[in-house]
Amino acid sequence: MKQNGLVVVGILVVCLVLAVGYIVFDKYSEAQQREQLTIFQQGAQYGYEQAIVQLVQQAVTCQQVPINIENQTVNLIAVECLQKE
Repeated sequence: MKQNGLVVVGILVVCLVLAVGYIVFDKYSEAQQREQLTIFQQGAQYGYEQAIVQLVQQAVTCQQVPINIENQTVNLIAVECLQKE
């Protein structure tokens, strides 16, 4: 009878270790995914900022800057350039 009790305890300990291992692995994976998403969002934000900076730098040279959005083209130019004329 004592032998069966030890086997049951052993099985329960193994199940507990497996469950804890799974939970730790799952939480680690979630943390990695959050970190990757944060890095991606920061990269996208930086890209947007750089695109705006480039548009402004081109627009202040008093030359039209064409912007294509879907099937529409818009030409940008700095207002100061229009006021000079």
